[in-house]
Order: sequence, then structure tokens, then C-alpha cells
Amino acid sequence: MMKMGVAVFSLFVAAVVWAQDEHPRLLREAAQCLAPENFVVAKGKQARLAYVVDRTSYSPETVLYVVSYTEADRSRGFVYTVFLEQRDGKNGFNIQNNATFKKSGGGIDFVNAPLGGIWTQEHLVSAIEKIEREPIFEIRMRDVLVPSASSMCESYADKK
Repeated sequence: MMKMGVAVFSLFVAAVVWAQDEHPRLLREAAQCLAPENFVVAKGKQARLAYVVDRTSYSPETVLYVVSYTEADRSRGFVYTVFLEQRDGKNGFNIQNNATFKKSGGGIDFVNAPLGGIWTQEHLVSAIEKIEREPIFEIRMRDVLVPSASSMCESYADKK
């Protein structure tokens, strides 16, 4: 009986460790679209990413805001606006905006301002503030350099 308890506990611990290592699929697929566009900036071999899903700002569309942190204290990074869509049974990631930000005593400032006006900046600031309360996922860059076959990537930077 004791051996069975140890075996079950070992399987439980292995499942917990595996779950912690697993990145949310939505974030991983978004990172796979951001990396080839040179949008994900990582110091070293891993990107430090966090995200939030917004279903109200651009209703009825769903937007994924992704932050790539360049500092461990979350004081600097890049923020991306990625529209989510379904096409031909695949997840579509349409990168529509990006900006570089830094936090200071006065709040969040943009080093490189996003496209759009004040409304866009306010939504990005709100998204960054929400993302600060979310966990950070470290994703190896080699795991995101090639987009998934189950997703489609587009960017405002793509040549038309």
C-alpha cells in the first residue's frame, strides 16, 4: 500500500511540474508569429512573456495583448496588439500594433509610441497594467522561431 501511495504521489508531482512547464497554447502560438517578424526581443535564449485576452475593446473581435519583458522587474518591455481569428480551421494571429514602454514613478510611458492616437495608448496602458497581474512565461526562442502548422500569422509590417 505504501508503494502505491508513493507512486501516485510521484505521478502527481510529475504532472504538476509538467503543467508548470507547459505554456498556454494561445501565448505560444502568438509568440511563434511574433518571433519571425523580429517582434519578440529576448535577452539570451528565452523570451519573458505575459498576456491578457480582451473581448470588449474591439468588440466583436477578440484581441490578445502580449508583453515581452526586457527587465526582470517588469519595468521595460514591448507590448503587442494581436487580433485573433479563425480561418480554415486554423488560429489566425494578426499583429496590428506594437510599442516599447517603460514604467516610472508617473506610470507607463512609451519609448516608441504605438500607431494610433490617445485611445490606442490608453488601451495599451490598461492592457500592460492587467498583464502585470498575470504570470510570466519563459519561452525558449528556438521553440518559437517557426510558426505552428495549426496557426496563420499576419502583420501590419508584411509587404502587401
